[in-house]
Amino acid sequence: MSDLLAFVFPGQGSQKAGMGAALAAEFPAARRIFAAADEALGEPLSALCFDGPDEQLALTANTQPAILTCSVAAWTVVREELGLVPGVCLGHSLGEFSALVAAGALDFADAVRLVRLRGQAMQEAVPAGLGAMAAVVGLEAGPLATLCAEASDAGGQVDIANENGGGQIVVAGHAEAVTRLIAAVKAQRARAILLNVSAPFHCSLMRPAAERVAAALEQITIHPLRVPVIANVDAEPNLEPTRVKDLLIRQITGRVRWEASVRKAVHMGATRCLELGHGRVLAGLIKRIAPELPTLAVGSPDDIHVLKVDAS
Repeated sequence: MSDLLAFVFPGQGSQKAGMGAALAAEFPAARRIFAAADEALGEPLSALCFDGPDEQLALTANTQPAILTCSVAAWTVVREELGLVPGVCLGHSLGEFSALVAAGALDFADAVRLVRLRGQAMQEAVPAGLGAMAAVVGLEAGPLATLCAEASDAGGQVDIANENGGGQIVVAGHAEAVTRLIAAVKAQRARAILLNVSAPFHCSLMRPAAERVAAALEQITIHPLRVPVIANVDAEPNLEPTRVKDLLIRQITGRVRWEASVRKAVHMGATRCLELGHGRVLAGLIKRIAPELPTLAVGSPDDIHVLKVDAS
């Protein structure tokens, strides 16, 4: 088992007006990626990232291409300015698309159009107010899955959506089933907090979105992967181009196995990790999952300069 560098890419929730602006101002490589996103979508996504407003940026159909673009911009700067190459890539939910771009499997223009569609499809899969998500702390996945089944038996459906690590698991489903699940969790003296989200992601209610993304993927060419990408749905490294589409489709309705994915990267020999894009959410999760895996968030010019000093 040899040492290797892991690149990780954030998902929805890390967005904020101003993201990517400083990076694009300083590095031509980042500007090129934002310009490519604008051209692919036929609209000024870069202006939305740089200037907001936050309420427009928070719309899922905007959030997903914006986060992907910021992540790919940071990765491109790291590659061109520092020559850093990952040994493995992984991304949280939406971040799996960024990871596939970095691994060479997806062209960026295809990816940004795909995640725009993915965001729209996920938002439209469940009428507003009918779905919900909640974060649970203090229960393992097994007992929580039992509580989810019991809450679903009474009407509606609630599933485990994200195994984020550090003791946090997110559930998603019909609002009434999530409400029952929260009560059941609190009866077990664990914590459950309703999340402010626009739709119940990564659960069976997302099946209509999976069908729309599957249809779009039929028109997309998947290229050979230069490095393995650890898939969300099975937490296993994939190097097979023929498997990419199926893994992305299954991810929409399946749980994000983030804790297991990080542990798999460590098992593969990862000794350093870069979180590429806006925010430091994944760095915080990784610190709790695998404190032996130091993770540096890279999303600003200052972060790039720190890496340059470390490399010199």
